[in-house]
Amino acid sequence: MDILINALLLAGIFGVAVLSPGPDLIMVIRNALSYGRLAGFWTALGLGFSIFVHVTYTSLGLATLIAQSILLFTVIKVIGAVYLIYMGVKALRSKGIDTLDVKTIDSKQSLSAFKAWTQGFITNLFNPKATLFFLALFSQFIHPDHPVWVYGVYGAVCFSLIVVWFSLVSLFLTIPSIRDIFMRLSKWVDRVCGTLFIALGIKLALAKNPS
Repeated sequence: MDILINALLLAGIFGVAVLSPGPDLIMVIRNALSYGRLAGFWTALGLGFSIFVHVTYTSLGLATLIAQSILLFTVIKVIGAVYLIYMGVKALRSKGIDTLDVKTIDSKQSLSAFKAWTQGFITNLFNPKATLFFLALFSQFIHPDHPVWVYGVYGAVCFSLIVVWFSLVSLFLTIPSIRDIFMRLSKWVDRVCGTLFIALGIKLALAKNPS
């Protein structure tokens, strides 16, 4: 039951975070607008698979850290809390996205599924903010007694959310009227995310270490 509750809580937190405009969103929209919606879908799939990498090294690494040193885990927890609060403040001050630097490409050109997937995968995998975010987020969901399959569930939750969301982005934000509405609302999306990040950071800072 605790695992189910944690998975639902993770889905809620990560789901809101995914809505926040960033490099992933820009990459999906750029590929969808330049090469078609299918390219956007493959880009979204690449983003999703990169999530498994983040979840694997953060979950297993934190689990090992907890088992070996509560002191080191406490340091990581504090760093994660500070980072979340920093990201929250930054999001609250954001002005949203007014324009996207979308390169105009001859419609006769195409982007292969593999290349679109690779672009999505690399964009998220080598984003240092994604690493820090997962490190901070998973500090709350890792327990040394959890079996490995639990982390697989967490990874599947994050994978599903990011693929579904960015596939919808590729589908709907290629429609100019819908894209313009989202751009206007992006500032308020950041406001919601900022509030959530700050609350999560405070909760993480005050949380007791798992034992």
